Amino acid sequence: MEKIAVVLFNLGGPDSLSAIEPFLYNLFCDPDIFNLPFGQKLFAKIISSRRAPKVAEEYKLIGGKSPIGMWTEIQRQMLEKYLHLYNNRIDVFVAMRYWNPLTKETVNKVEDGNYDKIILLPLYPHYSITTTGSSFNEWNRHYNGDKKLLRYIKNYHTNEKYVEALNQRIDETLLRFPLDVRNKVQLVFSAHGTPVSLVKKGDPYSNHIKQTVSSVMKARNNSHSHHLCFQSKVGPMKWLEPATDTMIENLSSQGKKNLLIIPISFVSDHVETLFELDIEYRHVAEKCGIENYIVMKGLNDSTLFVEALTELVRKEL
Repeated sequence: MEKIAVVLFNLGGPDSLSAIEPFLYNLFCDPDIFNLPFGQKLFAKIISSRRAPKVAEEYKLIGGKSPIGMWTEIQRQMLEKYLHLYNNRIDVFVAMRYWNPLTKETVNKVEDGNYDKIILLPLYPHYSITTTGSSFNEWNRHYNGDKKLLRYIKNYHTNEKYVEALNQRIDETLLRFPLDVRNKVQLVFSAHGTPVSLVKKGDPYSNHIKQTVSSVMKARNNSHSHHLCFQSKVGPMKWLEPATDTMIENLSSQGKKNLLIIPISFVSDHVETLFELDIEYRHVAEKCGIENYIVMKGLNDSTLFVEALTELVRKEL
């Protein structure tokens, strides 16, 4: 039996308050997100030290660290267990882009393992140069082994099991609404935004997000009204619109008072779901008179989601 390595890519997140500044420094050093002709490390140092105190306040409200490392490790263990049913010589690793375990460290482990095949599997269902592209680039910067062993899974945004996993979470969350308003609930898909300039350069991310939303709604026979919006804007550039906070205000002004918020571009909970959606935008919702504002939990330990990942790996084998 072939000896296989599967590498799960994710963003990573600070595992303590003291990790916030170095995490941000690594993020602002990423040439696939902030490509400066010179002085990038200096820029990263200044921005990360300025932003860290504000970001620390957000993390304090969600337990003092990001749960993304924990959820990714749980997904790794579940996937390895599923894959061992087909081949017990498959090892699953995690490579985080901006925090531990960093990609370089994982590359070293994989290179030492004498694998027959290496499958690179991002925990980003939708392809963007800023996520999957950046992770693949970072891998290739450090990997010195035989490139012919590498298999790249670029996206899986309409994978049937992945869509099913999202719908399972939506159905679970609908049960948290009072019975008499359940059929009036607005499904609000909130995706991480990107600058519009990326779309103009041909980044497929925003189209992938739209295709996921459309697949989810088709699978549930358009059970409810739905809306797509974008969050997490940074800097003065024009980003994808409408913004999630604007969408909440608009729906309220149309008399739509029951919102189910669906984090659509993330496969596990972290600061952008637990703080931004569940705390920051909850204030917006309360201020404009939303009666029921419920945020869906991430896919986290969803068995359907891990089945989707298992399917993707088996296809590559």
